[in-house]
Amino acid sequence: MGVVIERVTYPARNIGTNIVANLFRPAGFDSRRKYAAIVVTHPFGGVKEQTAGLYAARLAEQGFLTLAYDASYQGRAAASRG
Repeated sequence: MGVVIERVTYPARNIGTNIVANLFRPAGFDSRRKYAAIVVTHPFGGVKEQTAGLYAARLAEQGFLTLAYDASYQGRAAASRG
């Protein structure tokens, strides 16, 4: 099995919206182990499925736990009010 991608949401501080993200788990992920984690952001005007998602997936292939998210008011985060 390869990298596993899970969609997650969490409240954005002080702005009344939710952040929508993709959590990338490396192949063979074991919740009992500790992993180095990296948060990957996208360029202005982008969304998590573009550049950030590509980098997050590649880093997860290398064994990192990664999170790529849509910035507030962009992508799914724009449509996800808290």
